Order: sequence, then structure tokens, then C-alpha cells
Amino acid sequence: MNFFRGVMGGQPAGPQPTGAETIHKLCDRVASSTLLEDRRDAVRALKSLSKKYRLEVGTQAMDHLVHILQTDRSDSEILGYALDTLYNIICNDEEEEQDENAQKQEEDLGVLFTDKFLGDSENVTLLLTLLEEFDFHVRWPGVKLLTALLKNQCNQVQGVILVSPMGVSRLMDLLADSREVIRNDGLLLLQQLTKGNAAIQKIVAFENAFERLLDIITEEGSSDGGIVVEDCLLLLVNLLRNNSSNQNFFKEGSYIQRMKPWFEVGRIDRAVIVSHLSISSLVQLVRVMVSPVNSPGATSSCQKSMYQCGLLQQLCTILMATGVPADILTETINTVSEVIRGSQINQDYFASVNAPSNPPRPAIVVLLMSMVNERQPFVLRCAVLYCFQCFLYKNQKGQGEIVATLLPSTIDANSISAGQLLCGGLFSADSLSNWCAAVALAHALQDNLTQKEQLLRVQLATSLGKPPVSLLQQCTNILSQGSKVQTRVGLLMLLCTWISNCPIAVTHFLHNQENVPFLTGQISENLGEDERLVQGLCALLLGICIYYNDNSLENYTKEKLKQLIEKRIGKENFVEKLGFVTKHELYSRAAQKPQPVFPSPEQMLFDHEFTKLVKELEGVITKAVHKTSEEEKKEEEVKKTLEQHDSIVIQYKDLIRDQDTQIQELREQVSTLSLNSEQMHNQITQQQSQIQQHKDQYNILKLKLGKDSQGLSSSQGEGAHVNGLHSEELSQLREEVEELRRQHTLQHTQLSDKDSLINTLVRVFGGLIRYQKNFFGLSLPVLIKEVESLRSRVQAQCAEISQLQTERQELIRRAEAVVRTQTHCPTALSPRSLLPLQEECRGLREGHAGLEQQLASAQSTVAIEQTEKTKLQQEVQESKKEQDDLLMLLADQDQKILNLKQRLRDLGETIDEDEDELDTRDQFGEDDDDDDEEDEENND
Repeated sequence: MNFFRGVMGGQPAGPQPTGAETIHKLCDRVASSTLLEDRRDAVRALKSLSKKYRLEVGTQAMDHLVHILQTDRSDSEILGYALDTLYNIICNDEEEEQDENAQKQEEDLGVLFTDKFLGDSENVTLLLTLLEEFDFHVRWPGVKLLTALLKNQCNQVQGVILVSPMGVSRLMDLLADSREVIRNDGLLLLQQLTKGNAAIQKIVAFENAFERLLDIITEEGSSDGGIVVEDCLLLLVNLLRNNSSNQNFFKEGSYIQRMKPWFEVGRIDRAVIVSHLSISSLVQLVRVMVSPVNSPGATSSCQKSMYQCGLLQQLCTILMATGVPADILTETINTVSEVIRGSQINQDYFASVNAPSNPPRPAIVVLLMSMVNERQPFVLRCAVLYCFQCFLYKNQKGQGEIVATLLPSTIDANSISAGQLLCGGLFSADSLSNWCAAVALAHALQDNLTQKEQLLRVQLATSLGKPPVSLLQQCTNILSQGSKVQTRVGLLMLLCTWISNCPIAVTHFLHNQENVPFLTGQISENLGEDERLVQGLCALLLGICIYYNDNSLENYTKEKLKQLIEKRIGKENFVEKLGFVTKHELYSRAAQKPQPVFPSPEQMLFDHEFTKLVKELEGVITKAVHKTSEEEKKEEEVKKTLEQHDSIVIQYKDLIRDQDTQIQELREQVSTLSLNSEQMHNQITQQQSQIQQHKDQYNILKLKLGKDSQGLSSSQGEGAHVNGLHSEELSQLREEVEELRRQHTLQHTQLSDKDSLINTLVRVFGGLIRYQKNFFGLSLPVLIKEVESLRSRVQAQCAEISQLQTERQELIRRAEAVVRTQTHCPTALSPRSLLPLQEECRGLREGHAGLEQQLASAQSTVAIEQTEKTKLQQEVQESKKEQDDLLMLLADQDQKILNLKQRLRDLGETIDEDEDELDTRDQFGEDDDDDDEEDEENND
């Protein structure tokens, strides 16, 4: 114990040991002491030295400390000391002020000891197990140590936790800890854990993280909260960024609706009550769900939910409020921008928002006033430009409304419009306002041919006494005056966007005799590095004039412009100047994302949408400049021919679509016919059962008649006195027997007709089978089997009925014999003997009447089926004939297209090999179909 007193407190006699020696002795005591108290004191001493002698403690004591974590699990105090010591040697202390070299050495030590600790992945698993301890002195340092490991080697630790059983679940339990310090440090741990790992993000989300975090935010005061709310929001951002699964889960869980109250701050002074940090994190959470880098479907659904729950309305309220700090206002503008980007309903709502001024002004006008005001902060002006771009993105209605404010018929002298602000910014003395206004106006024309033509009508009054000039001409005039590079770049981007894919605008531009000489002069000069970008954009503008030229101006046709380039500039020099645009550093930066983010106003040169236009046009302009007039004529002829053939193909596609509809109807008719056939099969089965019943009744009647004939011979002398009474009944009996004979004859005839009708049905089904093999690629084996089965059953029924007819004829013969006997022996029959015979005959007559009704019903059903089959067969033949004609026409068109493609190859055009392979495959497919049809016809 004297040793520890020397280390911890008193001044021992003799020379003082060095720090490394002391740490070595402490490590020996930790490894060799048998008493827990000795080991605990040694670990406590190492903890006290771990910050001052970080390198020595980390090098000598780490293995001993890990061993303590493994073996002394029963003592929470020694576990806490060991975890604190490991944290001190692994964590980089960010609070102390150090120079760069010292800080770099500290970071290197932290990474070094982290790698040593992670050398055995079981150490991380051990640490996760220790987090289950509820003791504060174990759990809290364990959380801090794991957070430090994640900061130094995030990916490696994430991999171990991901494969550890219940690893993420154990960490999620930290959010439910009642001790705020552990819960708050657990938030920091989860922030590090969820960085850049989609798998862990999903697991955390499905561990009910959204519900828990939103509850904590509500408990801490939502937007009025402090650092805890900030940590929760940052964790939510980690879980949602670039993770469409979690975004959908967040939306489906109605968590977006729970965010709305966080933004209800219109009734109080935001600058005093609302935490800037929390508001910034709140809007960042909104933006991460509607970011342009997300999948379009996920972004669209979140935008819709934000409008429906009123979140967009709350953001617009903050946007139009007074007294909002500039940084919060900038973040809010950027958030509103992405909430409305590409969503028509949100864009329409934003267009209807008015600022609380007198008189009320549209929010768009108020924002544009800030954009063209050079006294506003640079980041705020960039945010307004981004908002305006997002408002016009895929919004032709909004584009039309903006352009309409520039037209003479809609200008209101008593109010400020968006068009007036854009024109004012376009021609102001501030180069940044020039650039922003030019880019904003270009977005009002993006992919909208109608508005490009409408903008040609805009006239500007330059000065008193002079006639007005068009907006197009004024832009070229300012361009030729040699203003700042930023202004000229903005105007050139506007002109390129304006006249691209608009031959009428190209004609208006070329109509000014000064424009083409100015462009060629700019391109041909040897200027400095800053001017090379302007030269490249001038080359792009001149190339657009060639590519979209309709040759309506005789002096500036495509061919004459190319000759001018060849004489004054040179084709190779022209292409080189054009290619400089895409090689510019700022071009690559602007092409990365839609939001204009620039470190300084001087670097604000390229717009994101314009980079797409350059990428689209650079190649086609280069080809157009190198093509000869003959090649262009041939290409035009080929294009016209292809357009004609395309129209023919469209007609054939429509015809095929109609025939597909007819085929579908025929299939439905076949299905209905099959159903009817099944119903007929059921009816015949019922008839068979009824015939069997009649057969049984007939056998019973036959037996009774046999007994009656025997009784007649024994009672001839007893009933002579009743002959006169029953002569009329005997006559009726004869008539009934004759009627039964006629009915049996008629029934036999009807059954023969039914047999022939079934043969006809078999032939019709056979025709349908052959038609389906040739046209649909289908067969009806089940229907054939059913019809054959029906035919065999009906034949069997005919045989049974013939047998019954024979037996009935025998019965009739015996009945006639009885009648003759009664005639010769008038006293042979008595009323008692005739009554059973009359009853049986009456029953037989009723049974046959029912059989006749069932047979008539079956005959009617078969007649209807035969009519439907006949109609179906006619429609199938007509459709087959039309299909053959169509196949012949398509074959002719395929041959013509192949010939045209061969002509294009001869002219040097590149033809997509995939299309050729597809055409070849189609031809082979048609040949195979023809072979299949021939094989099927041979089989038939």
C-alpha cells in the first residue's frame, strides 16, 4: 500500500520514478495482484495518468485493461475505471486549444489505439455486453468509449455491430434510459453509428427510432428546445438521408404531420424564442426528404404529404414574416424551394402566397426584389434564385405567368411585376444582378417553345425620343458593349437557352446584321484566360444558329454560316473554343447539383440546367459544322422519308391495336362459348339422370302389365256384364298407345338431329383450334375432349332410348293383344283390373311429356350455340385475312427501312447496331412464325 501512497499522494524518499516506470509497475500490479482491491487501485491510478501519459498507458496497459473487462465483471467500480482509462487513451480531446501539429499527433494516437483495440473484434462484442449493465459507472463510460471508437474507425466498428446479435437493439435501449446524461450520449453514439450505413439505418428505423426521437423532441420543447433537440434532429437526418426505405417509412407512419407544430412560431418573436440551431436542423430535416438527389417517387410523395398536412403553409408563413434572421430566412427559402420543386400543386400554392404588406404583393415579387438588391447578403440572393428556379421547374403554367408580366398587354404601371424586376436586374450596373436575372429569365424559357416565341414580342424603351427595341436586341447590344465577364456569361446563357430548339428565335437573332460579325470576331481573337470562357459560349451560340437554322434568311443559311466559320475562324479552332466550356472547373461544379452554391460572387458563372443544355448540344453542333451541303441534303431527304415511314408505322400500330382489341373480344367470346358448352354438358347429365328414372318407371310398368294380362285369362267369365260400361275407356287407351308410339318416333328423330348438330359443333371447334394455333398460338384440347364426351354420351342415350322403344313396342303389342282378347271376350275386363293400367299409362304419358320439354330445351340451347359459333368463325376468318394483309405491308416497310439504313451507312452515318440486331431478330422471328404455321397446317 505504501507504493500506491507514493503514486497517488505523499512524497516518498529517494529518486522519483519516471512516468513510464510508474505505469509499468501499475500494469504489473494489475496483472499479478490477487486481491480485487489492489487491482482496483492500480486501475484507478492508470486512469489518473492516462491523459498526461496517453502514449505510455495506451501502449503498456491496453491488454491488461481489456482483461479486466473480461474477468472482473462482478465489480462495477473497476469496470468503470477500466472503461474510463480506455476512453482517455482512444478519444481525441477536442476541448483543449492546441496547434495543428499537436492536434494531428493526438488524432494519430487515437487512430493507433483504436486499431489496436479493434484488432480483436470480440472486444467490441464485449463492450456491447457491458452496455447491458444498468450501473451508471459502467454504462456511461461504455457509451463514451464506443462513440470514440466509431469516430476513429466508423466502418470497422459498424461492421462488427451489424453482425453482432441484438447489437443495434442494445444501443437503441439507451434512448429509454431514465438518466438524461446516458440518453443524450446515446444520441451521440447513434449519430456516429448511422453515418453512411444504409443497413444500420434501416435496423435503427425499424427499432421504433422515429417514434422515440419525436417523443424526446416533444418532451424537450420541440423548436424551443436546446442541444438535445438538435441531436435528435441530426440523428433523424442521418436516418433519412439517401435512404428511400426509411423516407417511405417516415411518411407512411404519419411522422411528417407531427412536424407541423414545430414550425408554428408566427405568434412570437422568432429571433428571441426560437433557437437558431434547432430551426436550422428542422429545415434540414425537411430538405432531406425532398432533396433532388432522392428518387422522384419518394420526393413526390413527401412533397404531397407536406402540402396536405399544412407544413408547406407554415414554411411560407415563416418566409413572409418580419424580423426573421438572415441565416434562418436563407435556410427556409432553400427548404421551400425543394418542397415545391417539380410539384405542380405545391408550385400553384406558392404562386398564390402574398406578403403581409399594404398593398399585398406576391411572394415571388418580394423574393425577386431581394435577389436584384445588391445590398442583400450573397447567400440570401443565391437562395432566392434557387427558389425561383424550383418554382419554374417543370411548371409551364408558371413560366407562362412570368413571361406574361413582360408582354405589353399585361403590364400594369401601378404595380411592380416579376418581369419588371427581372428586366431591371438584367440591365442594372451590378454584374451579380445581371447574372441572376439572366439565369432566372432563362428558366422561364426552359423547354417551353411557346414562351420563347412569346418573349420575342417584348419591347423595351431605351430613352426618350428613340423607338423601342426588342429584348433580344437589347441583350445583344449589352453583350457587344464589353461589360464584365459575369454579365456577358449570363447574357450568353440566356441567349443560348432562348434560341435553342426555336427556329423563329434564330431567325430574329440573325436578322440583326451585327450579331454574326460580333460572334465571329469574338471567337477568332486570341484573348486571355478569362475571355476564353466567353469565346466558348459565343461559339456555342453561333453553333445553335447553324443547327436550328431553317434557312429562311438567304444571307445566313446553314451553308453560308459554315463557310463563314471556315474562312474567318477555322473549323478546328471553332471546335476547340467550343470544347473549352465543358473543361472549365466551374462548369463541373455547377453540373453536380441544382442548387447554386458558390464560395464567392465572382465564381458564380454557370447554371445547372445550362450545363445540361451544353452537354446535349456540343456533339451535334460539332457534327453540323463538319457536314457538307450534300450530306445535309441527303440527311434531310432521309429524315423526311423516315418521318413518312414513321407515320405509316404509326398507322399500322393503330391498326394492330384495333385488331388486338378485336382479338381480345374474340377470346372473350371463346371463353363464353366454353362456359356455355359446360352448361350444356351439365344439362345433358341431368337429362341422362332423368332418362334413367323413366327407365326404372317403365320397368315397373312392364311388370305390372304382365301381371294384369295373366289376371285377364283367369277372369274372362266374370266381367262380361261390364263390357258396355268400359268400351269408351278401352278406346281412349288405344288412342293413348298410338300417341305414345308417335311421340317415341318423334323423339328418335329429334335425337338424330341432335347427333348431327353435335357433329357440326365438333367441326366448328376443330376450326377454332386450327385458327388459334395459327393466330393466337393457343389450342382447345379440353373443349374437343368435352364435345367428344358429350357425343359419346348422347349416342349411349340414343341406344338406351332405342331399347326402351323396343320394349314399349312389345308393351303396345301385348296391350293390343289384351284389347283383342277383350273384343272377343267382352266380359274379360273389369273396372278394378283397368284402373292400374290407366294409372300407369297416365304416369308414362306425363313422364314422356317432361322428357319432351327437356329435349326441346336442349335443342334450343344447341341452336343458340350453333349460331354463336357460326358468327365467331366468320369473325375469325375476317381477322385472319386482315392480319395477313398487315403482315405483307409490314414486310414491305421493313425492307424499305433496311434500304434507307443502308443508304445512311453509305453516307457515313452511324447506325445503332442494337436496332439492326432487333430488325434481324424480328425478321427471323417472322420466318419462324411462318415455319410454325406451315408445320401446324401439315399436322392438321
